[in-house]
Amino acid sequence: MPAPRADEHRLEEPLLTELVSDLEGWTSDGTRLEKTFAARGWKAAIAFVDRIAEAATAADHHPDIHVESYKHVRVVLTTHISKGISRSDIDLAHAIDRLFDAR
Repeated sequence: MPAPRADEHRLEEPLLTELVSDLEGWTSDGTRLEKTFAARGWKAAIAFVDRIAEAATAADHHPDIHVESYKHVRVVLTTHISKGISRSDIDLAHAIDRLFDAR
């Protein structure tokens, strides 16, 4: 397994708590970030997933994305290589929030 990039190292307390507190609506268990977004309907949910996919590909950091109850998009971020939350997760969470707000 390759070594983590600089932005993929696991964040430790208290920095992790501070950075997560800046994320509106995201929850954390210390190893992953999670948030559910409510879109206007099925097509809007899928369009949001597409926007997340583009941002994740550009960041080379890929979340788990779940479409639930036809219009809810649940996003789970973690850095597998470091077995926890990294700066990449925090940065992508902010980017995903901006994508949802820009709809």
